[in-house]
Amino acid sequence: MKADPKGVLTGSHFLDGDHACAEGALAAGCRFFGGYPITPSTEVAERFSQRCPLVEAIFIQMEDELGSLAAVIGAAWTGRKAMTVTSGPGFSLMMEHIGLAAMLETPLVLANVQRGGPSTGLPTLTGQADMMQARWGSHGDYEIIAVSPNSPQETFDFTIKAFNLSERYRVPVLVMLDECVGHMTEKVVIPPADEIEIEPRRYYKGPKDKYLPFKPDKDLVPPMVDAGSGTRFHVTGLTHDYRGYPVMSADCQEELVRRLVNKIRKNADHIVEYEEEQTDGADVVVISYGITSRVALRAVDLARQEGIKVGILRLIVVWPFPEKRIRELAGKVKAFVMPEINYGQMVLEVDRCACGRAEVALVPHGGGWVHDPEDILHTIRQAAKGKGVGKGVIEYPRKKRG
Repeated sequence: MKADPKGVLTGSHFLDGDHACAEGALAAGCRFFGGYPITPSTEVAERFSQRCPLVEAIFIQMEDELGSLAAVIGAAWTGRKAMTVTSGPGFSLMMEHIGLAAMLETPLVLANVQRGGPSTGLPTLTGQADMMQARWGSHGDYEIIAVSPNSPQETFDFTIKAFNLSERYRVPVLVMLDECVGHMTEKVVIPPADEIEIEPRRYYKGPKDKYLPFKPDKDLVPPMVDAGSGTRFHVTGLTHDYRGYPVMSADCQEELVRRLVNKIRKNADHIVEYEEEQTDGADVVVISYGITSRVALRAVDLARQEGIKVGILRLIVVWPFPEKRIRELAGKVKAFVMPEINYGQMVLEVDRCACGRAEVALVPHGGGWVHDPEDILHTIRQAAKGKGVGKGVIEYPRKKRG
């Protein structure tokens, strides 16, 4: 299925990442936006609100972040492709409804333009400390998908990808930007509508009186109907059967929640995506995502000039995590180096997957700005010696600079 030309602003533009996110949503067919302003994500909402009259979309500012995501869930069940955007404290407030959306198997997109935290933290400055919260923020067992762009162009592209994944697997999908990507302005090329592939909603096609909203197809994903279409159905956040009716039993919990998890885990090979460079024969592989992946390139170039064999693994889809590839590389390289604008989050997944077969070194940063490439280079130099294998996550002390 091709994109609706009304939502596609074809051509070359200079856009910041926030505006590119809004354009990606419109190109993907998003026609409902429920939001609440919060720095540094507000520009996404502003751009969408300015453009929505031209594409017959709906923009609504709710009273808070909880109401925003609730409105998006409701809009998705009426057949609209829907999204919201937030940052930091707002992301925390949305966690309850992320769990509800996962339980109701609601296709939607949430963009989180990360800033420094915790609490109100650094409202206008960058961070990457919401990565574990993205996966584990709501209670109970569930799976989501999350992507991490490192440029305005990728923000446009990955927002479309997020909508497609949400429809394919009937699941909330997160676009995990950071303030740097959200506020940097670069060239963004938006292709013609007939070059943009859009995943259509999977609709139930049988008799209206036979519809079971949570009876899955063979790929574990149930087809949907639109609320108000004349088909009777029931949805609830309680553990439920195929009809959507609450059933308080361990057997129903096992059948339902196991499927919510497995529809992502069993399709992980089709969902996981990363960019890899010069990992064959490498002693060190630098793993990164978002803005940090761009900063790390300078450190990698300097390390290669020194003769160190360094490869790159950049995470595009961050959840599900590319554990199979990490395990394969762990048996071949001396060390993984992971710079993050936090004090150690995704690096814990690297350590888990490395299984003690390669050193795992963290280059942390508390937020507010990006890494100094020299700090990443320093860790690459130390890790290339391979002396920390099996010691858990290592952080090499760096010299203080004025």
